[in-house]
Amino acid sequence: MEEMYRVFTTGIRFYLCRQLGPQDLDDRVHEAFVTITQSIRRGELREPERLMGYVRTVVRRQVAAQIEAVVEQRRRQTDPSLGAVVRDHQPNPERQAIEREQTAVAYRVLRSLPPRDREVLVRFYLKEQSPAEICREMDLSATQFRLTKSRAKVRFGELGRARLARLRGFRPQK
Repeated sequence: MEEMYRVFTTGIRFYLCRQLGPQDLDDRVHEAFVTITQSIRRGELREPERLMGYVRTVVRRQVAAQIEAVVEQRRRQTDPSLGAVVRDHQPNPERQAIEREQTAVAYRVLRSLPPRDREVLVRFYLKEQSPAEICREMDLSATQFRLTKSRAKVRFGELGRARLARLRGFRPQK
């Protein structure tokens, strides 16, 4: 056994080190040797002249098992950099407050528009009615609808920017 250990350990050590790195190398070499000797004692080596091939096969299987174990361990570990990927997509309280403020401003601006402009914008953008339906129900031609919607959007944008600028303490840009 001692002679076999000396013969095999050099090759096994080199192979294991190259495949798995130097950490725990002595333990891995010993584990491979124990596995090989136990299988020889159980009579699993049918052709003694093929001992070297048998040793190589056992060591390769151990390397494969070790690599598989490391891969599985990494799969189960949580990478701290994934925190950004696995996060709550709900807005934080500050963002929620900002969104509520912007929504309130938008509704105030919408209420300040002339009734016909407001109705066209509400029906088209909020109620998602089709232009044909809006034209029919409001008795507008397609051209009147497009002009009203276009002018209402521009007016809404201007009033909204002015209102937000006042809230933030800035003067609106022209």
